Amino acid sequence: MEDLGAVDALKEIAFWLERSRSSSYRVEAFRNAAAAIEHLSDDEIATRTRNGALKRLKGVGDRTFGVIRQVVDGVVPDYLAELRDEGASPLASGGADLRARLRGDLHSHSDWSDGGSSIAEMARVARWRGREYQVLTDHSPRLTIAHGLTAERLAEQLDVVAEVDAEHDDFRLLSGIEVDIHDDGSLDQTDEMLDRLDVVVASVHSKLRMDRTAMTRRMMTAVADPHTNVLGHCTGRLVEGGRGKRPQSEFNAKAVFAACAEFDVAVEINSRPERQDPPDPLIQLALDAGCLFAIDTDAHAPGQLDFLDLGAERADAAGVPADRIVTTWPVDRLLEWSHAKR
Repeated sequence: MEDLGAVDALKEIAFWLERSRSSSYRVEAFRNAAAAIEHLSDDEIATRTRNGALKRLKGVGDRTFGVIRQVVDGVVPDYLAELRDEGASPLASGGADLRARLRGDLHSHSDWSDGGSSIAEMARVARWRGREYQVLTDHSPRLTIAHGLTAERLAEQLDVVAEVDAEHDDFRLLSGIEVDIHDDGSLDQTDEMLDRLDVVVASVHSKLRMDRTAMTRRMMTAVADPHTNVLGHCTGRLVEGGRGKRPQSEFNAKAVFAACAEFDVAVEINSRPERQDPPDPLIQLALDAGCLFAIDTDAHAPGQLDFLDLGAERADAAGVPADRIVTTWPVDRLLEWSHAKR
């Protein structure tokens, strides 16, 4: 029997459910149960399980109690074993060799903005899934709907990132931000705070139907900012999912990608299945322009960290060379690149 605790079992079930894009209701049932018992010792969990008291704890339902009971009985829960079997295969059928060369991920979110889990939990799962480094990039203040971080909150977050990073010898949690690109192309955070970050992902989140000329100027201005390392989900399109579909923004892609190549900004291949951004023809344009790329998950929950499989498949199909993908680089080389312009 593996050394499996009840909390870990519940969290792992939530991971596999998120990975397979199950309903948030199902995922939250297991995350809530884990949170409800996390403060209890293993002995307390075992005692309360055997006398039935745990069933009366808020957040623990019949299904989650059954999982806890099997852990207490010394067996891997049937439901967890089933999900492990289902998740044994990668999410994509192609790109396996490239996926194996990816060392990190430059775009992820925590519950400090619109993510669903703590910074520590996102780091723990990233390490478990084989990352050498993970960049935390919560949103900037303009995106109020996503609880974007003011300069003051971002400064507080940097302390937490440093604390979590210090807990690991074989994994790096790097500081970052997904900074909103204003209408005029300026970045939605102070230069002082941007200077302190390891990686800056700049993305358009508003006025996605802006005039083509204005959008081109907006994006090129952001790319030219010395703080920008990655141009995130450049078209803003949605091709599926609960938010519906959304057409891609109109801009002069050749001009924008030429600017990315000139200013050493990586074009993100966003791995989220509802984004698949950039579209395949634009990946080819960026490749022809001589751009660097970053294959990122844009994960808002631990289970979404495995979306990297999907981005690797698309990059491989487009023929993107591994050495032009910054997320294949070791962390020292990545940081040398990301800090070079500041």
